[in-house]
Amino acid sequence: MSTKRFVQRRLASGLLAFSLCAVATLTLSGQSAAPSAHKAEDAKGFKEFTARVQAYVTLQKSVVSKLPALKSTDLPEMITAYQEALARKIREARPHAKPGDLFTSSAREAFRHAIHNALEGPESGKSRAYMQPGAPNPQMRLEVNSVYPDTEPITALSPELLAAFPPLPVEVAYRVVGRALILIDVESRLIVDVTRVILPPAS
Repeated sequence: MSTKRFVQRRLASGLLAFSLCAVATLTLSGQSAAPSAHKAEDAKGFKEFTARVQAYVTLQKSVVSKLPALKSTDLPEMITAYQEALARKIREARPHAKPGDLFTSSAREAFRHAIHNALEGPESGKSRAYMQPGAPNPQMRLEVNSVYPDTEPITALSPELLAAFPPLPVEVAYRVVGRALILIDVESRLIVDVTRVILPPAS
């Protein structure tokens, strides 16, 4: 083989190897960019959700400040009357409230990703079992601005889910009903918002 042909073959082999490395690098770069983009979008969704939660809490506190203070009492009828009055006034303050006001489309996607990561990982069985005892009726009617029934149990979220979700002010709390995630006003038991079919089906 001539020296010229040998050099040409070595150059061609080198160019091929370089091209393959470049393709592999671009592929890996694209794969790593996708999760980063998801994380950025999820952070944006959670930030929007947190801002809307804070706006609700500000409204709720404004309503509470205009009601007669509930004195310390063990009388259930007085507590119920106060809860009903608070729920009614909050309803009046947000008459057009609807699903998605707080769980916006971007927030819903962020929650969906967080739920998938928490309930589809190695600890998924433990997380699901944690939420099963005393679970409320999955067919329960869930409407924004309606009151969560006193007769229904409250589902305790697994530590994995709580760690994955944005922290909440003490005035509101997350609840799970079937495959729906709801945000509830702790004091009035009013359903502030609901996002349906967001949790995976029971396995």
